[in-house]
Amino acid sequence: MRSLRQSRGRFLGFTVVLVAVLGLKVPEARQDRSPQAANLTAADIDRMMLEVSNWGRWGKDDQRGTINLITAAKRKEAAALVKSGISVSLSHNPSTEKTVDNTAPLELTFSPRRPGSPVALDTWKVAHHGFTFSHLDALCHWFYKGKMFNGFDEAEVTAQGCGKNGIEQMKDGILTRGLLIDIPRLKHVPYLEPGTRILREDIEAWEKMARIKISSGDAVLVRTGRWGRRAVVGPFSVQQLTAGLHVTTVPLFKSRDIAVLGSDVGLDVTPFGVDGVVNPVHTLVITGMGVAVVDNADLESLAETAARLNRWEFMFSGAPIPVTGASGSLMNAIATF
Repeated sequence: MRSLRQSRGRFLGFTVVLVAVLGLKVPEARQDRSPQAANLTAADIDRMMLEVSNWGRWGKDDQRGTINLITAAKRKEAAALVKSGISVSLSHNPSTEKTVDNTAPLELTFSPRRPGSPVALDTWKVAHHGFTFSHLDALCHWFYKGKMFNGFDEAEVTAQGCGKNGIEQMKDGILTRGLLIDIPRLKHVPYLEPGTRILREDIEAWEKMARIKISSGDAVLVRTGRWGRRAVVGPFSVQQLTAGLHVTTVPLFKSRDIAVLGSDVGLDVTPFGVDGVVNPVHTLVITGMGVAVVDNADLESLAETAARLNRWEFMFSGAPIPVTGASGSLMNAIATF
């Protein structure tokens, strides 16, 4: 009973902080609407922001967010999942070709090299955010009403970088239990068609089918089959129309206390299904919950390996390049079975 009172008090504390800092109005209770039948509104996002917030949970100065949920015990649990020693990269090879889904390709240049020289030197130029490169978002990457995670003001981000919530806060890396949520396999299709909304009931149906359960500190990876579809139909624009998570999945992730959320797209389904709010899943999980987000992961080899082994949980590991003040980093995450 005491624990319940403490939990309620902590939630009320988060609510007070959000109402005061963001100036949110608590929307009146209303009847649920099917996300397939009608779009949500900015008022719904205000309400959900209050419900899922982790502001203040680990102190007013915290810049690590849900990475705090990956405890020493959680790392040991993850390490114990390694049975066969099989490892799978979750990174899509950075492309240097300009295509409709890669409008700012990686530029790789080599310094002139004399014959017989013992060294090769190269330079990369890459804009890692977007819909192409596998990367980890810092908590300063996304804002809502002028605030980033834990109430830090958008003014903390200048031409010199993020004064708060930069990617260097994750420099010790992420090692935890990983779970693959394979929605195409759930629906018995090779990949989802663009615009397909992944709903809460889809996540729960996969848990039942795969006999797994999302738990505190987990890294949850949601497959749409984006890279598999690309291999069949060729490059296609994912900016305006792509399968992905609908915002109604976020309360489930909050209730399970996940640490990391990733997908093979940019998380959000497009169109977003929310009037007046861009990327509502990003908004809630990064700004509200403080979740480490992995975008554009290549989950095809992972899906094949998991199906062959009939194992949907594994050790997830990865680390960003800790550039002080950066809003994200390329990351080659690894799943080890």
